[in-house]
Amino acid sequence: MRLEGRTALVTGGGGGIGAAIVRRFAAEGATVWAMGRRREALEASGGRPIAGDVADPADRERALAETGPLDVLVNNAALGDAPWDPTIAVNLTAAHRLSELAADGLADRRGAIVNVSSVAALFAGPGRPQYAVSKAALVMLTKSLAVTLGSRGVRANAICPGWVRTPMADAEMAALGGDREAAYREATRHVPLGRPARPDEVAAAALFLASGEASYISGAVLTVDGGMTAVDVGSLAFADPPEGV
Repeated sequence: MRLEGRTALVTGGGGGIGAAIVRRFAAEGATVWAMGRRREALEASGGRPIAGDVADPADRERALAETGPLDVLVNNAALGDAPWDPTIAVNLTAAHRLSELAADGLADRRGAIVNVSSVAALFAGPGRPQYAVSKAALVMLTKSLAVTLGSRGVRANAICPGWVRTPMADAEMAALGGDREAAYREATRHVPLGRPARPDEVAAAALFLASGEASYISGAVLTVDGGMTAVDVGSLAFADPPEGV
């Protein structure tokens, strides 16, 4: 029960990674509030629902008024395939503003902020520069929060997942055409572990960073990508088929 007696807010808590974090935190004893735009999905995640748009200042203030002081803030809400302005508003600005609003309560409780970024923050892919830019900026926001709030006892860390089996990723697999499983195999063909992550595997990383086990970790960027970012893509053309270790 690593979060027993603690209060957490998870944005984008109605599905995918967010719902997995809500479930894992609740299983570890936390009172977990889940914020998102679809109340039914929030209720299904098992958290205390706060229906609202993280990009709306009034909804952000209402959310923090409902939760009261937080021990953990997880900025997970994200848009994956939207125009520039709404992507920046949800993926970056909302995380910044919520962190500001929650800062005093987090400081009183020596709490933690966990920002869910992406490997897209670390390496550029084809298309969707707004997504990569927003996630890269979220990593730097994490480091800035660690520096700004550290003297008040607040830790801030980021997670950068690779491919994760979520509705958002399922939609991207559909763009490759054909069978979804074949699309996931193709997308993770050069990932050392050879598969996408499960949402609960990302939730486990969030739990670690939110818990006392990470009490001296702040400003860190934890990749949860099956080794994807360890690959030298420029050398793949010269690689022989693996024959074991």
